[in-house]
Amino acid sequence: MGSGTGTATWVYDFSEGSKEQKDLLGGKGANLAEMTNLGLPVPPGFTITTDACRFYLEHGSTPPDLGDQVTEHLTALEKAMGKTLGDPEDPLLVSVRSGAAASMPGMMETVLNVGLNDESVRGLAAQSGSERFAWDSYRRLIQMFGKTVLDIDGELFEHALDEVKREQGTDLDLDLDAEHLEDVVGRFKAVVREQCGRDFPMDPREQLDLAINAVFDSWNSDRAIIYRRRERIPSDAGTAVNVVAMVFGNLGMDSGTGVAFTRDPGTGEQGVYGDYLQNAQGEDVVAGIRNTVPLPDLERIDEGAYRELRSIMSTLESHYRDLCDIEFTVERNKLWMLQTRVGKRTAAAAFRIATQLVDEGLIDMDEAVRRVTGEQLGQLMFPRFVSGGDATQLTQGMNASPGAAVGRAVFSSEVAVQWADRGEKVVLVRRETNPDDLSGMIAAEGVLTSRGGKTSHAAVVARGMGKTCVCGAEELQVDTKAKRFTAPGGQVVEEGDVISIDGSTGRVWLGEVPVEASAVVRYFEGEIDPESADADDLVRSVHRILAHADGARRLDVRTNADTPEDSARARRFGARGIGLCRTEHMFLGDRRQLVEKLILAEDDEGKQQALDALAPLQKQDFLEIFEVMDGLPVTVRLLDPPLHEFLPDLTDLSVRVAVAEAQGHPDEGNLRLLAAVRRLHEQNPMLGLRGVRLGLVVKGLFAMQVRAIAEAACERKAAGGDPRPEIMIPLVGAVQELEAIREESEQVLAAVFEECGAELDVLIGTMIEVPRAALTAAELASSAEFFSFGTNDLTQMTWGFSRDDVEAAFFHAYLDKGIFGVSPFESLDLPGVGRLVQIGVEEGRSARPDLKLGVCGEHGGDPDSVHFFHEVGLDYVSCSPFRVPVARLEAGRAALGGGRADS
Repeated sequence: MGSGTGTATWVYDFSEGSKEQKDLLGGKGANLAEMTNLGLPVPPGFTITTDACRFYLEHGSTPPDLGDQVTEHLTALEKAMGKTLGDPEDPLLVSVRSGAAASMPGMMETVLNVGLNDESVRGLAAQSGSERFAWDSYRRLIQMFGKTVLDIDGELFEHALDEVKREQGTDLDLDLDAEHLEDVVGRFKAVVREQCGRDFPMDPREQLDLAINAVFDSWNSDRAIIYRRRERIPSDAGTAVNVVAMVFGNLGMDSGTGVAFTRDPGTGEQGVYGDYLQNAQGEDVVAGIRNTVPLPDLERIDEGAYRELRSIMSTLESHYRDLCDIEFTVERNKLWMLQTRVGKRTAAAAFRIATQLVDEGLIDMDEAVRRVTGEQLGQLMFPRFVSGGDATQLTQGMNASPGAAVGRAVFSSEVAVQWADRGEKVVLVRRETNPDDLSGMIAAEGVLTSRGGKTSHAAVVARGMGKTCVCGAEELQVDTKAKRFTAPGGQVVEEGDVISIDGSTGRVWLGEVPVEASAVVRYFEGEIDPESADADDLVRSVHRILAHADGARRLDVRTNADTPEDSARARRFGARGIGLCRTEHMFLGDRRQLVEKLILAEDDEGKQQALDALAPLQKQDFLEIFEVMDGLPVTVRLLDPPLHEFLPDLTDLSVRVAVAEAQGHPDEGNLRLLAAVRRLHEQNPMLGLRGVRLGLVVKGLFAMQVRAIAEAACERKAAGGDPRPEIMIPLVGAVQELEAIREESEQVLAAVFEECGAELDVLIGTMIEVPRAALTAAELASSAEFFSFGTNDLTQMTWGFSRDDVEAAFFHAYLDKGIFGVSPFESLDLPGVGRLVQIGVEEGRSARPDLKLGVCGEHGGDPDSVHFFHEVGLDYVSCSPFRVPVARLEAGRAALGGGRADS
């Protein structure tokens, strides 16, 4: 294969490659090779490998034997075409194009018409019968070569061209004749001489070699680097270079160029989709200089080429077993295929096409599941704006969490909750959000912030909850005290004014843009029967693919929920239990005063009174959740956050006390509260008195919670239910902590079961969220019947940063510099945090083979992370209710060998 004997093969002829060799030949080269081997009309050519690019980038020069291999393949190309490169009488011209393994549209360089010079331009004119065409081709070469290879500012060429057009009194390139274009060539050559201190190279081979190196260099252009970071494409992959014999769509009205899709990439509908432009080259279509015609019109223009194209489209779709995106040229009624690839498509088209191909017998259902991703399913679940309405666009921020939200602007979480409770739809507007805003975010339809990016608290939490979010709308001046924001045009939006935000585009409007729930969510909610006439083909496709994924997956999917409403929704969405019921959310609102009493109590009796007041409320919480989740496991996490979370802010309270004292009315209650706040205030919040430490220090707190769980379970069982509670002890770092709380919990359980005359099997386990727990998992497993990996905290502690502090401070810079490809809170950091999870799994199971293992951090709903959890052998993932279908699909894809979300 390839060229060279006993040395590395740097160059492959199109007939030597295949579509499986994308990493070596790039996507374009691999698919040109595949089409060549299918016998389709591909202009002859060869591909220089990504290996050669990597060598060039590492050493600053091409491999020593690359020149000889290019010569060998160029000679074969010349023989196939019956012409030689740059021959004065009848020149062979070639294009030099980039082609990375992953599609990077418009990010790297192309040079067309290589081989033209002052002599061969006349040969091209004679052979083509058109002097204008020849000089136009030469003009394009100098312009592209100057900009791409010689690094000349493209504006200089545009100015020279505009000058000639102005002299001729026209705005159109097409109005310039051969003489005018020859003048343009002269001016372009003068620009090259002036900018480079040398003449435009006349040697065709020098042109070719310089163009190849320029394509290699374009791999590290600024725009390519930024694109790779965003798309998570490895920076060391390199690009291949394709050298292809030129075919011309601009030789007259019997020639042209076009783009075709074998199905509609927007909807998935079958048919003929694409555009065609007569007497044009590919760049003319892209530049939009002239209007294209719909592809079916080609049948009228050139019936032979059209019929051949339709036949080739059918061949390619059957061969690739997928939607294909095709670029083609017609040169004097002869059809040439310039490129094909598996086409990009919308999320809706992806699901429809996958099931269409099953019904056509091209793929099976396993492959259909592999063809779609959880990320695409997530996109189909967000509400949508529909056209209409008279809203005014105010600004555009960052599209942080997709969807459409309409509601009254509110500027605090308290107001958001109050207004939502009375039935108002609200949008929470903040400069940035923090954990205290959780209640407001839950109550709101969507969240708008003027600060922060896609990894900010607002963005990450909103995505997890399936809430629409627009972040970093920097043009808005948000004044939370005055309860208003000012838009760039000076327009002021007061609290209560209706706004609309689009999390898919980042747009923000004043007024109401009409919105509707997605059909896919209505299907999950049980409002649309996929077998009924009401169900459209998209809902039917989603249903078929998810049902198959459920049958194939090994991982179970649970939900993170702490209200009956969330629990019920998650169950409708397919959750098989609760993997994380956070009890701290049950201590907010009116109950916060009872926690204050517990903290301020000066003796055991006072503490017990506060606990006794909380106990029946806790029991009712659990009773309602056990009822919704009847027959399925419910993992209840005992109180986790530090007590200062339930107390007023230190600064606010200090100001209140100081003002009262200055006015001569000191408040005894506030003074005692301030003393407690100071005592419990932590310099490094969330690393102090919290989790299991709280249970060991605040006597009776965990016992009260365990009793509430046990009593609720007994009551539910007595009512004929099947409660399956699991008690999870948070933040354990040492087995002694776990043993102490476990012993206390077992005593409480035994006492309650005796009182109730019932017997229930309640598992007691722990959260693995500090690195020490993962590293001593074998010890912990001796006292735990299950582990649940709390990957949010495990990420914070492994990296040594507090998410709330660092996301705004430096995550943006880290993403820009490529230190992170993606936030480690969004997708699990496999080498670090993932390694700890793996150690925890292996150590835990070595000590207790039947240890049940799950994950309850937000990563449980991240498509990439789900694959990792499948691979390391967890039993289940748990995620927010909205992400449950996404996790179900990805768990099925992982079991069926589907690639991770971006592959």
